[in-house]
Amino acid sequence: MLTPTSTPVPLPPIPTDPQTVHKLTAEQWKAVLDAPPADATRWVTAAARQGHPGSQLLLGQWLLDGRGTDRKPHDAFAWFLKAAQQGEAMAMNMAARCHEQGWGTTVDAGKAAHWYRQAADKGLPEARYNLANLLSSGQGVARDRAAALALYRQAAEQGYAKAFAKIGRYHEDGEGVERDAALAFEWYRRGAEGGDFRAQFSYAGMLAARGRHADALHWLAKVPDTATPRYLQEAGTLLLQSPDAQFQAIGRSMLSRAAG
Repeated sequence: MLTPTSTPVPLPPIPTDPQTVHKLTAEQWKAVLDAPPADATRWVTAAARQGHPGSQLLLGQWLLDGRGTDRKPHDAFAWFLKAAQQGEAMAMNMAARCHEQGWGTTVDAGKAAHWYRQAADKGLPEARYNLANLLSSGQGVARDRAAALALYRQAAEQGYAKAFAKIGRYHEDGEGVERDAALAFEWYRRGAEGGDFRAQFSYAGMLAARGRHADALHWLAKVPDTATPRYLQEAGTLLLQSPDAQFQAIGRSMLSRAAG
């Protein structure tokens, strides 16, 4: 017996006024996101031009990534700013990322810190984490490791896995808190299970130190799935210094991945 299938929701008409966008149902938004990239980009561009901040954020991300269009970082940054100025927290975070990385604009850590702080004040965990990184290193703001730790903790309370790794490092190094290897181990574990590659690498290191060789290999093998080329270069170089042949092999694999 055949099971009836639901009829796909068609792509909504190109919006010509802001209210049309605001009235879209969840199913209609899904139809937009599921449409062929070029069609979806045309639709989202029209919605962004109507002043819809969510569409402006989405268009900015697609222009940055080159989804359904050529990569246009300068235009992406402009759309992030438009949405940020309307109070869209993730757009504030992305405007800050552009300033920090030089995507479509000049590198300016001070402006990055400004927008991260705006988004962090709205409770966005990504922005809390990113602002904490600047505070930890003193980029664009006065260096304040205690304030950075407080922000990492706030992001961690929201389940942001990257923050788990940072808190683990604080406890492992005894930076501003009591050195506590057991607590660091637990934070790294949570971050590793949450998918953060830095936590996976640090957790693997602590597992290896505890004689849990197979578990360490398991987590090291996951690192390249999400790590940046720069991190793979650093991690691979460290692993090559290990006396363990299997760790060395993973290190060589990481260096190969980093080189493209």
